[in-house]
Amino acid sequence: MSAPVDRTYDDISLRSAGLVLRAPGVGDVPDIVRACRDPLTQQWLPLPNPYDESHAFGFVTEQARAVWRSGFGIVRAIERDGEFAGMIDLKKTDWRGGTTEIGYWVSPDHRGHGLAGRAARLLGDWAIREQGMERVEIRSATGNLGSQKAALAAGYRQEGVLRSAGYTHTGRVDLVIFGKTSADL
Repeated sequence: MSAPVDRTYDDISLRSAGLVLRAPGVGDVPDIVRACRDPLTQQWLPLPNPYDESHAFGFVTEQARAVWRSGFGIVRAIERDGEFAGMIDLKKTDWRGGTTEIGYWVSPDHRGHGLAGRAARLLGDWAIREQGMERVEIRSATGNLGSQKAALAAGYRQEGVLRSAGYTHTGRVDLVIFGKTSADL
């Protein structure tokens, strides 16, 4: 991956019809802990297990800011009608190549409302239109049908399967890759 060459994403909040993507803060720690302890979240993401307050606190106070400062991504909390509802990020950004990847999870009490898809559309389209990306990808474990549904709802095209390209607590997994390019907007 090439160095970001003095480039970072604009550190702003994005808004769309009751949905806000904003920087996570210390006030989100209890909600993050609850969501990251959820069995479904743990099934698909290789998060610490058990997940505790120190993990969430370090994530919002150090890791999220470090990712942004490095130029390789940006982390946003998903807020629905004023309530914390999940997390979304851009990661593995290659500014020279104009590519990045989206990752997301939604809190159990906010699932089933299309939030991941709406958030992925908002963040990915912003990355292309406002930040100069040419391609945004979403990668999802082949068994994670909810994540795949969200990628399709966000307007990403399924492009194939990357064998043994990811991992969970139970081992290696194949990943379905979805892509959106500037030509798709």
